[in-house]
Amino acid sequence: MLEQAIHSLARAHGKPVASGTIRHAAEDFRVTELPLLEPAGSGEHTWVRVRKRNANTPVVAERLAKIAGVHPRNVGFAGLKDRHAVTEQWFSVHLPGCDDPDWAQLNDENTRVLQHARHARKLQRGALRGNAFRLVIRDLRGDRELLGQRLDQVRNAGVPNYFGAQRFGRDGSNLCNAERLFANPRLRLSRNQRSLALSSVRALLFNRVLSERIALGCWDSPLKGDAMQLDGSHSFFIVDSIDDDLLRRVRELDVHPTGPLCGSGETPVRGECLALESAVLADYGTWLEGLAAAGVRQARRALRVVPADFSRDWPTDDCLELTFSLPAGSYATAVLRELIDDRDGPVT
Repeated sequence: MLEQAIHSLARAHGKPVASGTIRHAAEDFRVTELPLLEPAGSGEHTWVRVRKRNANTPVVAERLAKIAGVHPRNVGFAGLKDRHAVTEQWFSVHLPGCDDPDWAQLNDENTRVLQHARHARKLQRGALRGNAFRLVIRDLRGDRELLGQRLDQVRNAGVPNYFGAQRFGRDGSNLCNAERLFANPRLRLSRNQRSLALSSVRALLFNRVLSERIALGCWDSPLKGDAMQLDGSHSFFIVDSIDDDLLRRVRELDVHPTGPLCGSGETPVRGECLALESAVLADYGTWLEGLAAAGVRQARRALRVVPADFSRDWPTDDCLELTFSLPAGSYATAVLRELIDDRDGPVT
């Protein structure tokens, strides 16, 4: 399943023209959360901004709950951040009528509290604009001129908006849980395990549709009946006809074709787009039925993502440093897999 989810996916810009090593150290993969808003300064919730290194987001949330003497469900965060990295993100802790504990108790060699302030509401999942990345690729080998051209392609045309390996769990464990759940809907899973299992299936199906559209050369161009998403928005419209104005907007990255996040309800696409998606998903009937039975509502996701504020630096001849930002839900590894091969295997 993991092979289908990640390793066999088509690349939009061709084979990587270089190889290198990522995550040589945690400091080579830095992620900074871009929040939707900053805490207002008063309210029942304390927002705590934390820098973590080689630590899971849920583990940090549990530690904050213990320090505050509250149940872990009273701790919120906007999104899961990479474990093998240095990341910065906000957490919220519900403390009605209580003073703040000494948040410095969280500080150790891998975690540090950077800031804390009160706010009226809990931090909800998905409540972020995106993430900013600084990635260092070491032991770089390959044609530097060709790699420079590929970097320009990525900056100007974007990359396939694939879900990354993190979504599927270690060795595809989230997908395995999904299969168990679909075989036995009464299977006892924690709320978090169930959510991850269902989202991993939606991610795999989306990746398969996107890979097929890359193979057909239409991942970054509209099909008749397509749902086109406005850049920076979840809003979309259905394409009845493809005219010069629509093609111009696609070239200018103002709108993007979308793929399915499968679930219950009638798909909005039709015509050529519907035929393509139906053909790709035909072998996944059990999963489609399982998602619908679980009450997951279908949605759309852009097939293309364009890194913002994209820049590069060459500290040495065999080292490349990249900085860019991506909207919430997009993966830095989707950018990397269009650029290099990790010598331990394809970058995933």
